[in-house]
Amino acid sequence: MLEFLKEPVVVTAKINVNLVALTVMGLINRLWGLCYPRAVVFDEVYYGQFVSLYMKRIFFVDDSGPPFGHMLLALGGYLGGFDGNFLWNRIGAEYSMNVPVWSLRLLPALAGALCVPLAYQILAELRFSHCAALGAALLILLENSLITQSRFMLLESVLIFFILLAVLSYLKFYNLQKHSAFSGSWWFWLLLTGVACSCAVGVKYMGLFTYVLLLAIAGLHFWHMIGDQNVSNVSLLCHFLARGLALIIIPMGMYLSFFYVHLALLYRSGPHDQIMTSAFQASLEGGLARITQGQPLEVAYGSQITLRNVLGKPMQCWLHSHTNTYPIRYENGRGSSHQQQVTCYPFKDVNNWWIVKDPGMQQLVVSNPPRPVRHGHIVQLVHGITTRYLNTHDVAAPLSPHSQEVSCYIDYNISMPAQNLWRVEIVNRESDTDVWKTILSEVRFVHVNTSAVLKASGLSGASLPEWGYRQLEVVGEKLSKGYHQSMVWNVEEHRYGKSQEPKEREVELHSPTQVAISKNLSFMAKFTELQWKILTLKNEDTEHKYSSSALDWITMDTNIAYWLHPTSGAQIHLLGNVATWASANAAALVYLCLSLWYLLRRRRKIYDIPEDAWQLWVSAGGVCGGGWAVNYLPFFLMEKTLFLYHYLPALTFQILLIPVVLQHLSDHLCRSVLLKSMFSALIVAWFSSVYFVYCTFSPMTYGQPALSLTELKALRWKDTWNILIRKQ
Repeated sequence: MLEFLKEPVVVTAKINVNLVALTVMGLINRLWGLCYPRAVVFDEVYYGQFVSLYMKRIFFVDDSGPPFGHMLLALGGYLGGFDGNFLWNRIGAEYSMNVPVWSLRLLPALAGALCVPLAYQILAELRFSHCAALGAALLILLENSLITQSRFMLLESVLIFFILLAVLSYLKFYNLQKHSAFSGSWWFWLLLTGVACSCAVGVKYMGLFTYVLLLAIAGLHFWHMIGDQNVSNVSLLCHFLARGLALIIIPMGMYLSFFYVHLALLYRSGPHDQIMTSAFQASLEGGLARITQGQPLEVAYGSQITLRNVLGKPMQCWLHSHTNTYPIRYENGRGSSHQQQVTCYPFKDVNNWWIVKDPGMQQLVVSNPPRPVRHGHIVQLVHGITTRYLNTHDVAAPLSPHSQEVSCYIDYNISMPAQNLWRVEIVNRESDTDVWKTILSEVRFVHVNTSAVLKASGLSGASLPEWGYRQLEVVGEKLSKGYHQSMVWNVEEHRYGKSQEPKEREVELHSPTQVAISKNLSFMAKFTELQWKILTLKNEDTEHKYSSSALDWITMDTNIAYWLHPTSGAQIHLLGNVATWASANAAALVYLCLSLWYLLRRRRKIYDIPEDAWQLWVSAGGVCGGGWAVNYLPFFLMEKTLFLYHYLPALTFQILLIPVVLQHLSDHLCRSVLLKSMFSALIVAWFSSVYFVYCTFSPMTYGQPALSLTELKALRWKDTWNILIRKQ
């Protein structure tokens, strides 16, 4: 039985030396001097805040995209032992000793380094020569802008890594299709395609562009498979299900998992949770959860409540009233009812409390047993402190004359009777008999007499003048056909009222709420709300000194100063390799012109190149040219502040197109030996210029050595570049 031990165990392996060498060069190129500068560089001031919040488990919302990229950066901080204690308030601030700079920058740098061998493998899988693949990898290696972006705590290099990994995985899967379908390696590369796509989207929504491109290519390949009579119907179904699982179901599941981990990590209340609903806030530790813990769930007649507007932006606010009245006449000459003011107040206050009253009874306390309020019930809302009733009538609102004024009714003994009945409509009800619930129910209050809906109009307009203490306007919206969140309210704080006497009730309103009920949102409810906030929350886009337009990127008419040494001339800029950018533009133009020429000639039944060369040309264009187009053209439709780094994913695909075009020209247009030799010499000279430009701009890529005033001026190759020169 032990005969096999008589022979030595031998393991053989094929090692691609090119791939190993490129990986080592990429690591050296990106990791060298990674801790320099030991100061906040450009958008590290932005991403660093989120890393600190992860370390402290404090909830936040970032409208720039999903949380996976932020979690990767936080992983670097966690591995380095970062405690989150650093004030990320300005670019150039020196890092304190507790900040593990190398660890925080490590993952983006590794991602940038691995893009080099990925570029090599993509060209190889596209069936181009190893020389062309090596050229693509070296161009990525020597691209100054990609080096700069990958050496700091930024996300573009991570995004590009997952994009290239997705493309490579799909190409490997496709090349295994004919001979090894449903094999282990076939499944591995197909599943890795879906995983890489979901990771790309999870880092930044820009990853969707490449994901959609790969889905389109996969759809086209499957369409061709349908026309293959050698493939059975059962096999077609299996292929379809496999692709659906790997390219749609798994990415969706992974995308959800990013949010699951994100929400599991960030369980503490913080400054960002105020834009979330009360139910979401109550699910976080501290903050609102500390206030609302133990509140009764069902709102009943006699309940004392605060009503928060669901919209929550640009600020949260609560239905509020105080003893002051509307002025008899406004500044524009219009008259008012001179009733007690009702506003939406952005701070917690005792004047935010209201009592839910049964119109048919006088008592302002909860009966035993409590009588819950349901969808469709008619109620009166009594202001807790002043005991006046919420009212609206056919009088124009102070700032919104087309809407009705909302007030707390004062009986002046004139011909203006109270109109204080409101119908409760639960917007998110499951049935028409649903009970009005604390935090969970989103309700509209419809005025019985006029059908106007209670609305916090001030959230989308100006605040009231001095007589209204700059608080937000509340109106009765007559045009209630459409649904808007400013018309929807939820109960945030809630207690069962026990005191009928005004003095005792006022003391009760000032006391904290404590009755035992817990309210936990499901993960899907929290995910849906958070995803909606990410997609709809818009920070005010302000013009930035280094913002640019998509047209500026093609010719690199812009740059970004990332860091400036406080005393010397050392500085870091996001600047590309001019030779590479110009060559990439030329390659894209040549590819487009040649493709149109070939298509016209093929239409006339003239075939200038063999069919296999044509298929290679088209497939390479679909991946490289298509990758450039889908990652660049959408920016012309975006209304957001744009920067040069947004172009880097598109640039990466455009760089891959350069060796594609060069090999095609060498193989099919240089027909004589002399022409091939001359073309090869030109390529060597051109590549030398690429290396020369890389070396020339390296001091502004790595930030060292410091350059003199003359050297800095010499590097300003374009008048539009903003090179920082200190005044002597």
